[in-house]
Amino acid sequence: MDARTTDFSAVRTAMQHYVDQEIIPGASWAVLRGREVVDQQCVGFADREANAVLRPDHIFRAFSNTKIFVTCAIMLLVEEGRIGLDDPVETFLPRLGNRMVLKPGASSLADVEPAKSPITIRQLLTHTSGLSYGIFDPGTVLFKGYNEARVLNPLTPLSDMIDKLADLPLSYHPGTAWEYSVATDVLGRVVEVVSGKSLDAFLKARIFDPLGMTDTGFYVPEAQQGRLVALYNGADVLDPMKPGLTRADDLPFPQAYRRPFPRLSGGGGLVSTLPDMLALVRALLPGSDALLKPETLRLMMTNQLPAGQTIRFATLGPIPGKGFGLGGAVTFAPTPFDPPNSTGEFQWGGLAGTHWWICPEANTAGVLMAQRYMGFWNPFFFEFKRLAYQAVGG
Repeated sequence: MDARTTDFSAVRTAMQHYVDQEIIPGASWAVLRGREVVDQQCVGFADREANAVLRPDHIFRAFSNTKIFVTCAIMLLVEEGRIGLDDPVETFLPRLGNRMVLKPGASSLADVEPAKSPITIRQLLTHTSGLSYGIFDPGTVLFKGYNEARVLNPLTPLSDMIDKLADLPLSYHPGTAWEYSVATDVLGRVVEVVSGKSLDAFLKARIFDPLGMTDTGFYVPEAQQGRLVALYNGADVLDPMKPGLTRADDLPFPQAYRRPFPRLSGGGGLVSTLPDMLALVRALLPGSDALLKPETLRLMMTNQLPAGQTIRFATLGPIPGKGFGLGGAVTFAPTPFDPPNSTGEFQWGGLAGTHWWICPEANTAGVLMAQRYMGFWNPFFFEFKRLAYQAVGG
């Protein structure tokens, strides 16, 4: 164990360096070998201005770490036979039937053609539905359309988002491409319609309470707000390694995560802690206490994209070696950024730097949490994971 302990001290040294360089305010993490926690540490600050040191019980804005919870909610309903993966979404949300699709090179929202097929639940889970986000592709026709329609308006419920999407075209024919999107928010509404419960009530009853997740929800109760980690912006969105952090607690909108809002965002609305996220990750590992059946977990961690297709982001282009399962990316060919033994890894993260991963072949899983806006797949995450995999060994 001594060599491995030394390796984990290398992880700590590296993360402390990112804190000292003002790339991240702090980081909290847990690493698993098999089902055993072999490292759990915190470095840096929960609040730099108050000199508050980061603790394991601090609460983080999960942003897109929320998506794995809603994916699990859908898969619980699939296991019960209440949803089929290849069911058309209009079975549950009739307003999303009869879609129109932007023609290639469209210059306006009116330049459309009928969709060749309906959107399926599987396509929503894999971000291949043709929906967009209105965040990552400024200057495009759909970016303008989504923002003018206020698709992401926190002051309206999920049902309003469905109504807004019903009036907007898709960016491509369902199943023909990959684009990160509001699909998981749509799935949150599917959960509500199928279960007859609000999304927060369903997640609490079926996931949070059974797994003992006491600090995960759509906002931080007032009595616990002293545990909410401060949020920061980096110095330069185009240069993630430029030192400097600026306080940004009001992102993505004033009072976000501090009080209840009508919009229960299945794509980005939760707050959570390191112990709570660790509880979820452990429940996605094979074992008697797993949240889902072994075959369900295998399916989630299997790349669903056609051969030759990878995930892509508007600003970054295609991401080599990365497909997508149900609810997270799947590494089918590690890049130099990835741990060399990470083939088959299932992972995702949030906009502010919260991440989770599960790699059956390397016998490791883990959670890494920070609060730096645009901290998803930031250099600190790649270095952390390479060092963590080395320390786990195997």
